Amino acid sequence: MAKTKQGNGLDMRVSTEYSKHGSEPEVNGNAISEEKPVDKYGFTGGAQQYTADSIEEIPIDVLRQREAKWLEMLNSWDKWMAKNTRRLIKERCQKGIPPSLRGRAWLYLTGGKVKREQNKGKFQELDDQPGDPKWVDIIERDLHRQFPFHEMFSARGGHGQQDLFRVLKAYTLHRPEEGYCQAQAPVAAVLLMHMPAEDAFWVLVQICEKYLPGYYSKGLEAIQLDGEILRALLKKVSPVAYRHLENQNLGPILYMTEWFMCAFSRTLPWASVLRVWDMFLCEGVKILFRVALVLLKYTLGSQEKLKNCQGLYETMQVLKAIPPQYMQEGFLGREIMELSVSERDIEKEHRSQLRLWKDGHGELHCKSPPRMHGARAVMAAEPPSRRDLKQRPTIIVESPLAFVPEEDKMADNQKSSVKRRPKQDEIIKEEGGVNPCLPSTEPSPLLTAHTEQGSTNSLSSTEHDTYL
Repeated sequence: MAKTKQGNGLDMRVSTEYSKHGSEPEVNGNAISEEKPVDKYGFTGGAQQYTADSIEEIPIDVLRQREAKWLEMLNSWDKWMAKNTRRLIKERCQKGIPPSLRGRAWLYLTGGKVKREQNKGKFQELDDQPGDPKWVDIIERDLHRQFPFHEMFSARGGHGQQDLFRVLKAYTLHRPEEGYCQAQAPVAAVLLMHMPAEDAFWVLVQICEKYLPGYYSKGLEAIQLDGEILRALLKKVSPVAYRHLENQNLGPILYMTEWFMCAFSRTLPWASVLRVWDMFLCEGVKILFRVALVLLKYTLGSQEKLKNCQGLYETMQVLKAIPPQYMQEGFLGREIMELSVSERDIEKEHRSQLRLWKDGHGELHCKSPPRMHGARAVMAAEPPSRRDLKQRPTIIVESPLAFVPEEDKMADNQKSSVKRRPKQDEIIKEEGGVNPCLPSTEPSPLLTAHTEQGSTNSLSSTEHDTYL
C-alpha cells in the first residue's frame, strides 16, 4: 500500500515508483557493506546505474574540444550571452555539457553565480541557524531516500547527506513561507553531485524561484496548471495518446507530478537526466514539457501500443515502466530538439488555463513570480556586473613550466639581497628525487595517503572548489 508523508502542508505520495530507483533503507543505513563496482556517474546499483545502451559515448578528442569551447565561454560569459552568440550556448547545451565543467556551467546558466556573489556570507549565515524543528525533522527523515545507491549518499550521515541537509534546511530559512517540499530533495541531490553545498543552494533557489516558481508551494497549484498545459499540448502533438488518456479519465496530475517536480531525475537513465538538465537549465521549462510529450507520444501514441493499455491501471503501469529505448540519451535528445513546442506556446496555454482555473476555482492562493524561460531570460531580468561573473578559483597551482617574462627576470637579478634559487632539476639531482614534470608509474605518496585516508568533511565552495 502506498504511504503518504506530510510535507509543506501537503500529502506527497511516496509509493513504489518513488523508491524504484533504490530507496531501501537497509542498503542506505548500512552504507555499502561490501565492495561494489562504481559506474562513471558514481552509482553502485539501482535503476540509475550506467548501461552501455543508455549513453552516447563521445570520442576523447571531441570532448577536449568541447571543454576548450566551454572554458572560453565561461571566461567571457556576459559576452557570450549577448544576442548574436547565445544561440551557440543553446546548441552546445543540446550536445551536452562536458562532465568536468557541468557544475560550473549550471551555476552560470541559472544565475546562481551572480546570486552567490551578490549575497556573500548569506548561505553561511543560514547554515549556522538551527532551522525550524518542523522542517528539520521532515528533511532528516527524507535524506536516506535520495539516490541511496550513489556513493555520495550511500552512507547514513555521510558528507553527501550532511550537505543535502544543509542545503534543504537553508532553503526553508531563506523562504519560510514555502518551507520544504519532498520533491526538492532529489533536485538538490543532483546539484550536489556536481558542485559544493553553497553553489547547490543558490542554483536550487534559482530553479525554485525562476524556472519552476510555485511548484513547491502549498496546494501545488502551479504544477496543476502545468498539467493542464501539458494536456492541451498533447492534444496537438499526439491526438491518439490524448484521446486514450481522456477515455481512461487519467488526468495529468496522476502521472506528470513527479516528472516535472523532480525534473525527471527519478524517471530517466542517468545519462539522459544530465542531458535533459543541460537543456532545461539553458532553455527553461519547455524542455520538461517536450520530454513529457515525447514519452507520452512514443508510449501511447499508436493503436498498436494501446493494445496492452485497456484500462486505467494498465495505462498507469505502462507510464511507470516506459520502454528503455524511448529514454535513451541519443533518442530522447534528438526528439526533444525536433519537437516544436516553444515558450510562446506554453505561455499562450498558460494564459488560457489560468482563465479556466479562475472560472472554476477562483483566484490562485499562491502568487508566484513570473516564470523565466531559461538562462537568457534570467540574465535579462537581473543583468550581472562583470565583477559578479569573475571567476575566483580557490586552488591556484604554479606550474614549474610556467613562463616568466624577461622583464621579471631582470628585476629579480637586480635584487642583490635575494639569492638565486636553484633550478628544479638541480634540487632533484642533489636530493636524488624524481622530476615531477615527467610521467611516473607510481602514485605520489601524498596522493596515496590522501586517498587511503578518505574524506569525512563536508565540501564547501571556499575550501574544495573541485569542480572548477
